[in-house]
Amino acid sequence: MKKFFHSFSFAAQGVVSLIKNERNAKVHVLAAAISIYFGFWFQISKMEWSLVILCIAGVMGAEAFNTSIEALSNALHPEQHPKIKLVKDLAAGAVLIISFGALLIGVLIFLPHIFFYF
Repeated sequence: MKKFFHSFSFAAQGVVSLIKNERNAKVHVLAAAISIYFGFWFQISKMEWSLVILCIAGVMGAEAFNTSIEALSNALHPEQHPKIKLVKDLAAGAVLIISFGALLIGVLIFLPHIFFYF
């Protein structure tokens, strides 16, 4: 049972490291905080909250995978290499795709509330 709880500690250290050391993760955290703030402000529905939470988790998870792929690639092949560049570009592209999808979902959720408010 002790190993089980240690695994949460290691995972938490990874999340802290991600947010502390990665500029893009900080941007994602800011976007998440703004989304949560406006979620409370507009009193979005449970379904809308579910989508917002899923988007936040998806984007942050993708950013964590991207960061780990970049770190591993740099450790295994520190000099520039076209295949390593491709791997890094694909991982970054995955984050971009997920982030763009999250942005579209955010627009679909929040735009009607903004129009109704004004």
